[in-house]
Amino acid sequence: MNGPLEWIAAIGTMLAAGLIAADIGRRATGYGFILFCAVSITWIVSGLTSDAIPIVAMNAILLLINAWGVWQYLLSRKNREVMERVEPVEKEIEEEVEEQMEEESPAN
Repeated sequence: MNGPLEWIAAIGTMLAAGLIAADIGRRATGYGFILFCAVSITWIVSGLTSDAIPIVAMNAILLLINAWGVWQYLLSRKNREVMERVEPVEKEIEEEVEEQMEEESPAN
């Protein structure tokens, strides 16, 4: 298990995790989950071809979890409508919190 397929899956996994951890918006997080789905499939194929059944089992479950993430962040009509209402005030709230934190932090 050290071929190009595994390297693609490993790099894709790191990129997907970075997209989600960056917290740069709902759409980017959804794309991170799509990438996680793609690399889960890649890991499943790799595991099947190299008889690594634990990798296959783990990524089959992760594929389901990540597909749920795609649903939550990109496909759910209810969640999209909620976020459309939240987004206009989100930046204002973030600025207020940053200002509050600056006021609370001790002078350097």
